[in-house]
Amino acid sequence: MRPLLLKGHERPLTQVKFNREGDLLFTTAKDKRPTVWRADTGERLGTYNGHNGAVWGADMTYDSSRLLTGSADNSAMLWDTASGKRLHQWTHKSPVRAIAFSPGDSIVTAATAKLMGQQAQIYFYRHAADMASVDPEPVMVLGGLEATATRVLWHPTSTFLITVGEDAAVKKWDAETGTLLETVRLHKKGINDAQWSSTGEQFVTASSDCTAKVWDTRSLEVLKTFTVEAPVNSASMSPTFDHVLLGGGQEASQVTTTGNREGKFEARLFHTVYESEFGRVRGHFGPINTVAFTPDGKGYVSGGEDGFVRLHYFDQSYFDRDYD
Repeated sequence: MRPLLLKGHERPLTQVKFNREGDLLFTTAKDKRPTVWRADTGERLGTYNGHNGAVWGADMTYDSSRLLTGSADNSAMLWDTASGKRLHQWTHKSPVRAIAFSPGDSIVTAATAKLMGQQAQIYFYRHAADMASVDPEPVMVLGGLEATATRVLWHPTSTFLITVGEDAAVKKWDAETGTLLETVRLHKKGINDAQWSSTGEQFVTASSDCTAKVWDTRSLEVLKTFTVEAPVNSASMSPTFDHVLLGGGQEASQVTTTGNREGKFEARLFHTVYESEFGRVRGHFGPINTVAFTPDGKGYVSGGEDGFVRLHYFDQSYFDRDYD
């Protein structure tokens, strides 16, 4: 399995994300410039220039025509994917740490950080083809967050959202009323990432407590736990196999030149049912900050503290292997 090494960022990666079809890969980093790549060749197609701080994450519309980004410059920005033109900007009083479109793309969700005397909140804005015709004020603001939300997940039904945060909490919210429906704390340290399964019936969380957990979406019960020796920065569920991919190492904020321990910077593959590890992939020179399976399950991408993006496509042996 020979990776494509994508060189386009000068600072640590914060999120890697494929569009729905899997032909485009979007990456965000602490270098202010979200980037789009061809997923099959690794060719860089363009960057989105306008942020003045680290970009914490991105999302795209169903048809990939628009890109949404959230940044430490306190803004969320909407872009035309093809041209790179900035279409709209929402400004807040603290960094935007998580960003998401609702299913159907009618709502933009921006989660702001608990910082500089500001409380962590989640803002809901209207999104339309003609942004000039849309009220720029939020249609709803969610409070009740004790700490910064690091990911916002809209359920495919649009009826509720899942948020995860630095306080180790998983929260479920009613999408129409903004009511906090449930809070569960089963991680022992902050949650760095959360991603849906392909069906939305489950999701996976990655935590600084050295575990990743697979949750039942409806009940918020933990179904599986994967334990490693170092903080888990990101986790992704395969759409085709019962596999979970973990990336981590030292927490990004605690990286030093003397603290790198051998073997902690590998992407690690686990069998979801048996909770057993069956593979490791080396390559990054430092912690892995973000991972994602391709939408067809034929490969995965990882983004590191080293500023590199590594795009892997599995050998045939991965598909032929008997995992039972």
